[in-house]
Amino acid sequence: MALPQFFHNVLLAAGNELALEEDTARHVVQVLRMNMGEQLQLTDGKGHVATATIVETGKKKCWVKIQSVVFHDAPAVGLHLCLGFTKNASRNEWLLEKATELGIKSITPLICTRTEREKLRYDRLENILVSALLQSQQFHLPVLNESMTLKAALEHYRDVPQKLVGHCIAAMERKPLAELLKTGKETVILIGPEGDFTEEEVNLCMSAQCEGTTMGTQRLRTETAAMAACAYFNLINHA
Repeated sequence: MALPQFFHNVLLAAGNELALEEDTARHVVQVLRMNMGEQLQLTDGKGHVATATIVETGKKKCWVKIQSVVFHDAPAVGLHLCLGFTKNASRNEWLLEKATELGIKSITPLICTRTEREKLRYDRLENILVSALLQSQQFHLPVLNESMTLKAALEHYRDVPQKLVGHCIAAMERKPLAELLKTGKETVILIGPEGDFTEEEVNLCMSAQCEGTTMGTQRLRTETAAMAACAYFNLINHA
């Protein structure tokens, strides 16, 4: 049976003893009822996975000693998702959870003309990413960037070789995702907020060497379009 795995964002080195965070310790001791001498795994979200042995427990504390550490390389290519978050927080959280399960590399909330949610609870969102990381048994936590304007995001990802912008403006150039998205390339996909990008915003993306794309003939919600892009990227690159 696989060892239970927990997130611990500190230096993981063989021989070190460390105290687990209170919430993790409580889960280990009170929920899983683990005792001294039992083993668990810790990951720092940066590729390191440590096997550790419990050496001391208390009601709200748990000390472990790291026995060994293994490093897992990140996938050779990754997907960077930039999108206008919706005003519905639960839909945003659902997207972050599922995108993490599908191995997203980074997520950037966009501030666009039609963005309706600019203030985000980053501590809560980070916790969702960590939970999804552990659930999907991965070792590299996605980067959650601070909100950026569209112009700033295009500058931030200017060196990514494959850049796509999803939009619903029929009069502007766009091609199916399956036709444009090539395997083996680091990729950024930009998806607009509820109400879509404006024509000016799409033109700005095009001037930054983005190609216009569509996810199909249906009109999709922001998070649905983002999920379709994440799933397809994962399928053609990592399946």
